[in-house]
Amino acid sequence: MRAMRTMNDVGLIAAEDTRRTGRLLSMCGITKEMISYNEQTKRSKLPYLLKQLETIDVALVSDAGTPGMSDPGYELIKAAIENGVEVVPIPGPSAIITAVVVSGLPTHEFTYLGYLPRMKAQRVKFLESVAGEPRTMVLFEAPHRLKVALKDILTVMGDRRVAVCREMTKLYEEVYRGKVSGAIDYFEEIRGEFTLVIEGKVKEEVKSTSAVEDELRRLRKEGVSAKDAVARAARSSGMSKKAVYQMWLDLKK
Repeated sequence: MRAMRTMNDVGLIAAEDTRRTGRLLSMCGITKEMISYNEQTKRSKLPYLLKQLETIDVALVSDAGTPGMSDPGYELIKAAIENGVEVVPIPGPSAIITAVVVSGLPTHEFTYLGYLPRMKAQRVKFLESVAGEPRTMVLFEAPHRLKVALKDILTVMGDRRVAVCREMTKLYEEVYRGKVSGAIDYFEEIRGEFTLVIEGKVKEEVKSTSAVEDELRRLRKEGVSAKDAVARAARSSGMSKKAVYQMWLDLKK
């Protein structure tokens, strides 16, 4: 009701998609001037909106979720604040919060990572940089990249607990809870918006030297490269890569 009242009272609505917002306004019986404000138009429309804000109130509306959270809006909000314009949030559904709450993973601390990089090399590098994060992690992923992203998560982070949430708060909401390996096979028809909630790094006891050596022997037998074998063994054992690599060299003697 507050959102409806706000949209009815403002002088202008900046919408990510005027067609979608137009349907929403029609359902609520609201007739209001709109302007398109999205990823493609945000730079060109910013001066105009700042000018409008000198005399009228403007409502910022995204297609779904909260404007500014991996949606257009950050630049406008930042510029409005810098120009002394009051910014008032109208809370609504957020896939980030709802996914974390429904995931079954720890909620007392979590970190939001946005979207994963599109290119594999950059994605793997990014995942390696956060693999040691102890807090629950939440991120967005596009449907056509879900499978490859999950496979990279499995390779870099191991078979952790995960919640893969589809279409949060929408009609076809669906949540998979389990291990990363299971999530890869679970989704057959991949459509909609995905939010991934990943278990943080669990502190493990360091494996015995003999156990690590056994794992390295097995990986070598499987034809795994030295780089990947050392990375996996270090991850699973809690030992440093330097120490594991020395063990790898010793086994070759």
